[in-house]
Formats: sequence, C-alpha cells, structure tokens
Amino acid sequence: MPEMTFTVRWPDGNTQSCYSPSLVMHDHLVAGEDYTVADFLTRTTTALTEASERVRAKFGMYCTSASEQMQELERAGRTLDPQSLVRVLEMNPASLPGES
Repeated sequence: MPEMTFTVRWPDGNTQSCYSPSLVMHDHLVAGEDYTVADFLTRTTTALTEASERVRAKFGMYCTSASEQMQELERAGRTLDPQSLVRVLEMNPASLPGES
C-alpha cells in the first residue's frame, strides 16, 4: 500500500510533517492551498480514517500511525482560531500514480 507524507504550515508559523498510510490524502487536500483550521482538521480526520480503513481491509488491523497522526493534528490545531488558515506546503508523492 503506497504511503505518503504532507507538510503544513499552521497559522502560528509552525510547520509540521505528517504521515498517511495511503495516498487518499490527495482526495482531500491540495498542495499550495489554504484551509481554515476547522476545515483542515475535518478533511485530515476523514482522510486518515479512510486510510486506516484501507489498511484494515488489506491487513486485518487498523493503522495506529494514522490514529496517532490524527491526534497530533488535533493537538496542534486545538489552541488556534478555527477560522485561521493552514497552508498545505507539499505532498509526497506530489500526485497519484498515472497523474502528471
């Protein structure tokens, strides 16, 4: 199962490197785009839940790394204004297989 990383810059200027066990994050985020903290947390929680489900379907267990990443993102966003903006700096791989 292809995994990926993505890097974000929080409204307070901190950057965070994040992990997904699946490329599904590409269905929810776009590199270079800004999202409100609230929207970003909803999108990443949805994507990481889907990714963990894919791992469960293939390997018979959920991905604990996806769960840990969700918790880290929630902790990072908890103290920020929900309407402030998070920027997705990069996603690796940058595109899905077959896309240019």
